[in-house]
Amino acid sequence: MKKTITHLSDGITLIDAHYTDQGIAGIYMLVHASKVTLIETGTSHSVAYVLAALEELKLTPDDVEYIIPTHIHLDHAAGAGHLLDLCLQAQLVIHPRGAGHLINPEKLEAGTIAVYGEEKYRKLYGALKPINEQRIIIAKDGFELDFNGRKLRFIDTPGHALHHFCIYDPLSNGVFTGDTFGIAYKQLANSNNDFIFPSTTPVHFDPDALLESIDKILSLQPKYIYLTHFGMIKPTKKNVSQLTQCIKTFVTIAKEEKNPIEDRAKRIEEKLMLYLLEQYHKTQGNASLEEAKKLLQMDCHLNAQGLDIWLKRLAKKENSPAISTV
Repeated sequence: MKKTITHLSDGITLIDAHYTDQGIAGIYMLVHASKVTLIETGTSHSVAYVLAALEELKLTPDDVEYIIPTHIHLDHAAGAGHLLDLCLQAQLVIHPRGAGHLINPEKLEAGTIAVYGEEKYRKLYGALKPINEQRIIIAKDGFELDFNGRKLRFIDTPGHALHHFCIYDPLSNGVFTGDTFGIAYKQLANSNNDFIFPSTTPVHFDPDALLESIDKILSLQPKYIYLTHFGMIKPTKKNVSQLTQCIKTFVTIAKEEKNPIEDRAKRIEEKLMLYLLEQYHKTQGNASLEEAKKLLQMDCHLNAQGLDIWLKRLAKKENSPAISTV
């Protein structure tokens, strides 16, 4: 089996979900008082890597108490039903806006197949399994979960998705941020710098809400940020500045390409790639520009689609007739 596990501090292990490649998406395993919480699930294909990690730590699926996707995008949640079938003592903790889609995933699956096509969908995600609502805990903003004396606090963080929360772990003074705090692939880092950029994928991107959610995370004064894409980073001034400036630049690029609507997503994608490669060149990461371009290709494509949908929402809002108060 491919290299899968990286042990961090405070009982936290990073499991590589092997989504499209190594180092793209992760699952975090928290071990406390000989019990397990999983944050993120990866896809149905990721289950084998979770089982291998449990075995390495001399744990079993019955030791898993909680399974927590940060949101229901399928690189974060497609494995949830499969893991619950194996982890019979576990409960799923989910954002209130996401629960219904995992109880009855037909619409979620059909929508994803419409985007990717059947063959690519199955290759990326496998198949979704419905989850019994009796095994679901709804985590609203401010909810606290007692994981055998280890408190986990849930923070509603829209901006990337309306069904997204982050999880604050006071023991490690770290936040599991899903996609809210962006993407920082280790392949693009060097010994002094991370290379971080936002995820603006369809369909709920909202730049103002995303910046507010980042502020919420920073208000906790965390020592660590645990990214799903990918691994642990620190919320340094440089990282925060790079991320927030990148969000603002993505918005500027999208607005510059507002018209014509035809081929707009493609034009935005090309400009996102140029901008990110320029920024990457400045950071002097370990990968070549050609390797960086290949790694960033899927993100630029999806981010451009999300920005295009955001522009459509803006246009609809602008064209809506004012409601009379007379």
